[in-house]
Amino acid sequence: MAQFKEAGRQELEKSMKEDLEKLQATASKDEAEITRKDFDGFKKLFHRFLQEKGPSVDWGMIQRPPEDSIQPYEKIKSKGLPDNVASVLNKLVVVKLNGGLGTSMGCKGPKSLISVRNENTFLDLTVQQIEHLNKTYNTEVPLVLMNSFNTNEDTNKILQKYTHCHVKIYTFNQSRYPRINKESLLPIAKDMLKMGDNADTWYPPGHGDIYASFYNSGLLDKFIAEGKEYIFVSNIDNLGATVDLYILNHLMSQPNGKRCEFVMEVTDKTRADVKGGTLTQYGGKLRLLEIAQVPKAHVDEFKSVSKFKIFNTNNLWISLAAIKRLQEQNAIDMEIIVNPKTLNGGLNVIQLETAVGAAIKSFDNALGINVPRSRFLPVKTTSDLLLVMSNLYSLNAGSLTMSKKREFPTVPLTKLGSSFTKVQEFLMRFESIPDMLELDHLTVSGDVTFGKNVSLKGTVIIIANHGDRIDIPAGAVLENKIVSGNLRILDH
Repeated sequence: MAQFKEAGRQELEKSMKEDLEKLQATASKDEAEITRKDFDGFKKLFHRFLQEKGPSVDWGMIQRPPEDSIQPYEKIKSKGLPDNVASVLNKLVVVKLNGGLGTSMGCKGPKSLISVRNENTFLDLTVQQIEHLNKTYNTEVPLVLMNSFNTNEDTNKILQKYTHCHVKIYTFNQSRYPRINKESLLPIAKDMLKMGDNADTWYPPGHGDIYASFYNSGLLDKFIAEGKEYIFVSNIDNLGATVDLYILNHLMSQPNGKRCEFVMEVTDKTRADVKGGTLTQYGGKLRLLEIAQVPKAHVDEFKSVSKFKIFNTNNLWISLAAIKRLQEQNAIDMEIIVNPKTLNGGLNVIQLETAVGAAIKSFDNALGINVPRSRFLPVKTTSDLLLVMSNLYSLNAGSLTMSKKREFPTVPLTKLGSSFTKVQEFLMRFESIPDMLELDHLTVSGDVTFGKNVSLKGTVIIIANHGDRIDIPAGAVLENKIVSGNLRILDH
């Protein structure tokens, strides 16, 4: 960003301030205070954006983290559990990041309301997990949802169905920031409305916004006053992110002067995860390094599984008192992610975002814990959905665990083609979900349907050429098979 000379920066910040004031004047009375806090946060981010020069990391300073800064999960687990599990659970708040829409999977509304298993949505499974904990240990672990303005209304409507569950549910909204024109760097919104022509002019600024918006919501102070000490934060679409009592106990049993303020769960990289953010040592602190921060000349090195062996699952355990202290000192330092977008009319805009894990370097005694892959089970595509709906997993009290009948613990590599992208289309193509217990690799491309009780084993590749259709018949067993061309089974 070296192109911004001091005078130009000041001029831009002045114009931005004026534009934001005009926008703020159009806010309703109910929204005025929230808008003011949002815009204060945005001005700070914009100021930093104009200050930054080039990549935010000096590649030569990046080092592997010291051995003891990333602990193996087995070591944490070996400490066992306290006699009184309830005493540590009552110090915990579970926060789920619930700002995303289901658009990439062809669904309207919040992604958390998509059915993933036996008619249960992501949100249903989350509530079941925490309710099970609370009933088992007679505790009061609350669930907090960080919504965005995109998901808030629909989520709050659905929450009524959980009123009789043994879980207190709270919500707060992440900030609403203005998208800015790529050329002028000024907001494209004309007023505070979110409807119609204005729908594209606002955005939720990434999950790094959790610190400020949680603080501003009043919930942070409320939980501290109730004696809560840690939040466990994760993406609501990561079905592996359940409350882990061993990690919680590790946090709660640290000596006072050495309290760990931030734990990031990491797991071993596979070829599929080469773009995931990794933990490094930088300037004496643990630091999250994302692919967007890596100079082009070093991208291949970043992707190497041998140099950077682990990646961030975005399951994080963070001290409430530390968030309060750092937020009040304005000391939470997160790299800015500049996310370019092209709107429907062709207008190029940018949105400035931050990531929750990037703040790790601001916290004291931060730690990585290398957890089993089973704690990272995100559902981003219908290929992921097929895995979690199948007999590879069993469901118990809202938690999915790999079936004991599967001989090896790795998940099959599954690639479904574009005919399966949308959830509705995906569901229509399977009369029932195939038996996948012995599957290693599945690739499906083109117009393909599956009958009832199909079994897939080893490596199965099914490719229907353009204009052809393949119907896999009911009861078929495909083991190490390539099916291509046209296979259409007609009723006689």
